[in-house]
Amino acid sequence: MNENIGKIAVLMGGLSAERDVSLKSGARILQALQAHAFDVVGVDADRDVLRRLHELAVDRAFIALHGRWGEDGVIQGALEVAGIPYTGSGVLGSALAIDKLRTKIMWQGAGIPTPEYRLLTKETQLADAVSELGLPLFVKPSLEGSSIGVTKVTTQAQLKDAWRTAREYGESVLAERCIEGPELTVGILGDEALPIIRLETPRTFYDYTAKYEADSTKYHCPSGLDADFELALRQQSLQAFQVLDCSGWGRVDLMLDEHDAPYFLEVNTVPGMTDHSLVPMAARAKGMEFDQLVQRILEISL
Repeated sequence: MNENIGKIAVLMGGLSAERDVSLKSGARILQALQAHAFDVVGVDADRDVLRRLHELAVDRAFIALHGRWGEDGVIQGALEVAGIPYTGSGVLGSALAIDKLRTKIMWQGAGIPTPEYRLLTKETQLADAVSELGLPLFVKPSLEGSSIGVTKVTTQAQLKDAWRTAREYGESVLAERCIEGPELTVGILGDEALPIIRLETPRTFYDYTAKYEADSTKYHCPSGLDADFELALRQQSLQAFQVLDCSGWGRVDLMLDEHDAPYFLEVNTVPGMTDHSLVPMAARAKGMEFDQLVQRILEISL
């Protein structure tokens, strides 16, 4: 297999707000490939990345770039032009999935349940969002991941600051109805939905700190859900992934309300691969260790 794949560049770092996490993901992926004698090089992807890939005579790219420019279709389009095969979703799937507004529009059209929302382009729309969605609600930038810029708003007085925080990451801001219940995540590998992980955090919500820094976050896999119910949720998660034209691998996040009705939140097309990350946990529940997971992602890209 190693000879057929050729020289691999692990693209990491990049220019987004998730740069630090991307460097950690990329380093683990690079180490896993080196341990199995792949011809691989790590590349901190800046605006000169295509020239560097050409100079390195790379045959394939393993994308470990999180957030904008790496997970939004931009690097995918550049690699298409350069004729370099890459891991994960293509241009369209990446662009749709990173945009929470377009994701919701697509899901609504396909009958995938997602929390009610309002687009907040002006400060004058904040009061209407509360009257229509109620409290608590989430205010979040439409084009960021890792819960960056997200605030859980529990009182009207918090709303303006939450909106301004989200606006620091772009003009497109969403107010989203808060679903109070278990938070679940489903890893996708090829055409398979991996075992569900149920998340538990003592923090206000599963924010950046809970995801990457805190040791207090609990990950339940097996999830504790009824087996038939979990299977149905896994299949619906795969559908939510595919509706957005996503492919290869990724992760679907959802929540259950007080009646166990699912509400889908977002899709990550380049999920984290750090020691706190969820897709490696779900793969391990299937008996697949980290190195095997990395190789499987490469195989799918062939």
